[in-house]
Amino acid sequence: MPKPNAQRANDLLSSISEEMLGSDIASGLQDSSLRVEKLLLELVRPHPVQPRRVLPERIHQAFHQQQLTPTQALRELIQLVQVAARQRSRPFTNVLELLAQPEEESETPEAWSPEESLLRDLTNLAVTIRDDGQVNPLTVVDVSEGVMRLYRIETGERRYWATWLLRDFIPDSTCDGTVPCIIVPARTASVFRQAKENTSRAGLTAVAMARQAALLLLSVHGYDIPDDPVGNDFYRQALNLDLLTKREHSEMVLSAMGGMSRMRFSQFKALLRLSDEAMEMADRHAIDEKKLRFVAGVEPEIQAELVRQIITLKLTSRQVQEICESDGADGGNDEDEHIPAKAWKVARVLQSIATTSPRDVARALVQQEQGIAFARARIQTMRQLLDDAEKLLDYE
Repeated sequence: MPKPNAQRANDLLSSISEEMLGSDIASGLQDSSLRVEKLLLELVRPHPVQPRRVLPERIHQAFHQQQLTPTQALRELIQLVQVAARQRSRPFTNVLELLAQPEEESETPEAWSPEESLLRDLTNLAVTIRDDGQVNPLTVVDVSEGVMRLYRIETGERRYWATWLLRDFIPDSTCDGTVPCIIVPARTASVFRQAKENTSRAGLTAVAMARQAALLLLSVHGYDIPDDPVGNDFYRQALNLDLLTKREHSEMVLSAMGGMSRMRFSQFKALLRLSDEAMEMADRHAIDEKKLRFVAGVEPEIQAELVRQIITLKLTSRQVQEICESDGADGGNDEDEHIPAKAWKVARVLQSIATTSPRDVARALVQQEQGIAFARARIQTMRQLLDDAEKLLDYE
């Protein structure tokens, strides 16, 4: 006999309503072409073009290029987190240990690396599914061909990965390897439904919002949304598109983005100008749009370094603006001598030293350089640079 919580989940699943699914899907449940089933995890795959990156970019790409199975992808994530956790003196062997309260009361969520926070959230979701059942099903598109059954996730990728985690990495989970899904025919798949789901649940990062804006623009302009992995250049095609020539779709697009204004929509779209490296770091650390809007306006070759400074030194949006808008106009009387932008950025960063703790800088360097030896080398290089700069002050 199923446990009471599991039975409750099954009862809720059998009575899915418009409130849970939205009127477009709920009304369609009366149609035999739309159904709810428990599908084997092996038959379900995430959409590679989904704006939200649940897994880190490297693992995301390897998984969608068929280089990793779901279990291998999660194992790589766990190993990555174990390295980061060991550097912070909180090693673990079982993912359930991540849910334990921090030993030090001073420990805050900001002290966790992005990968630690991700795995902790997935583990928490997996435990919730184990204890209470999967109340909210995934929405999947039936992309089966012939006798080969296959379903692509439209909404619910975090629940998908949490279920895999529950099955393969949480002891005594009794997971049967299935996941409840609302099956949508391929002809009714919608990037708008996906966008509404994304914006109504756990918040998207600014970079993910930029990808979401791009997908909606590309869709209303008639571009085909591929089923294969894509690079950032695919999303960047939206930089040449706008809503002015598709006024009849403007309200629908802005509504799918959470009801934002056209100006706000344009601000997110502009983040597609970030370089690949800058975009990946900004997405991983969930840097907000207000800071990234200034970074997107500088030369691509220095964007990644600027994002790294935002992360390491916890720069405010005002500080980022000052750094990005520095053009050397106030740097001296010799108009013939050009001061490189990178030099101005270092000078601006030095202004924040008084409010920066040495311990925070040391920990950030270790994480950034992936080791104490490289962090020490970076400090020595900076010390030498500042010593040489101090000597040159006598000649200015």
